[in-house]
Amino acid sequence: MDVQLNHLAIIVAALSDLLVGALWYSPLLFYKPWRDANGFTDEGIKKALNPAKTYGLTCLFALIISYNLAFFLGSPDMNASQGALYGLLTGVWAALAFMIVGLFEQRTWGYMLINAGYMLVAFTLKGLIIGAWR
Repeated sequence: MDVQLNHLAIIVAALSDLLVGALWYSPLLFYKPWRDANGFTDEGIKKALNPAKTYGLTCLFALIISYNLAFFLGSPDMNASQGALYGLLTGVWAALAFMIVGLFEQRTWGYMLINAGYMLVAFTLKGLIIGAWR
């Protein structure tokens, strides 16, 4: 098995998680429905958020996820469209697993669809970056 890893592409793919998340959960897109689906308030979020812990662990987890995806996309003949497709398929897997957990936790459809949609977009973009940047 010949696996080629582009570490810079993997780091950029991990950072894309943060950018997609910043947009996805911003007031421009889904911040208010996400906040309401969780029963949060603006004041409660500001009070409970530990930025160092939250963003630090998010960066670490995004890097681990990107490396994991890169090992699956590490074929020498991988390209951007294949990477995006495999990223999307991985996102479907992750989103549906998330939704199964959400069903047992009795979460709302809005909560599950907002987060599952983020996973689909984020994984597709990560696959595109890793597949394109050989």
